[in-house]
Amino acid sequence: MTLAQRRAKTDVWQAERAAKFRAMYPVNIARGVLGGVPVRVITPLAMPAQHRGLVLMNLHGGGFDSDSGSLTETIPIANLAKVKVVAVLYRLLPEHPYPAQIDDAIAVYQQLLRTYAASKICIYGTSAGAILTPEVAVRLRQLRLPLPGCLGVFSGWGDFSQAGDSQAIFGLFGLKGPVGLPTSSTNPGGGIRIPGAPENLKDPVLSPLYANLKGFPPTLFITSERDMLLSGTTILHRAFLRAGVDARLVVFEGLPHAFWNHPGLPETQEADEIMAGYFARELHR
Repeated sequence: MTLAQRRAKTDVWQAERAAKFRAMYPVNIARGVLGGVPVRVITPLAMPAQHRGLVLMNLHGGGFDSDSGSLTETIPIANLAKVKVVAVLYRLLPEHPYPAQIDDAIAVYQQLLRTYAASKICIYGTSAGAILTPEVAVRLRQLRLPLPGCLGVFSGWGDFSQAGDSQAIFGLFGLKGPVGLPTSSTNPGGGIRIPGAPENLKDPVLSPLYANLKGFPPTLFITSERDMLLSGTTILHRAFLRAGVDARLVVFEGLPHAFWNHPGLPETQEADEIMAGYFARELHR
């Protein structure tokens, strides 16, 4: 598919899945602009008074070049956590090279800081958004901005300098066929190329595995056994643990990449409940 065809197909897929999620998890959805960046604002139909000072910031998946999650990643969470979610519609590749996506997330976060305490904000994302989430946290520290109260890294990674074992075995939908060994010389970063990214693939913002992670906020990692980013998620989780971060890892059995975008799976309901429960607990500390 051309990029235009991919985006059109993804938009249809996202709308269809969002409608199914919204039937299961009723919410209000509005569009807005924060810090000059377009956003979706997803709010529960009823919000406890004690939750009005809390907010979740979502960085959607979609391979950095489309939006495959600003609705499916937010509707269940807003409903279950009873917390407002702001989905950042960041600029996409390749029209807007790196670090435009990080810059947009920072701009929205700075705007949220005008209303919310940093400790009452949680940043999370799936896939491309799960890669952006720790990147944004590293950049926030570089800018001497307060870190959020928690992070959610749901099927991500933190090292563009080399591929993980799971990328040799799995594709988007699980097992992909004959296995070829990944090598950093032929397949750095698992084949993902980020226009505008620094030549140093171990740059700490691009690849947070090589950043100083000490003092990072509590972080929930979620992946699955047949997730192509299983390796990246678990390797980054261990780096957080080595840095002394309160980092928790949940691995589901036998499911593919970002399976929680599929309504109707009992594991999707379980994953969404884990995410929402974690955010609500951490933001109430």
